[in-house]
Amino acid sequence: MGLDEFDPEIAQSIKDETDRENNTLEMIASENFVSREVQEAQGSVMTNKYAEGFSW
Repeated sequence: MGLDEFDPEIAQSIKDETDRENNTLEMIASENFVSREVQEAQGSVMTNKYAEGFSW
């Protein structure tokens, strides 16, 4: 089941925000846009981990 089916309102909000980011100029320095690769990584099972749990 995809997000469109599970929660259409959230899915639409994400699509709207993606469109806004792709079609406007962000003038707030702290509003950095990450690459699609970073977005995909953050949407993985790794989001279930605390950074403090990794020993670098």
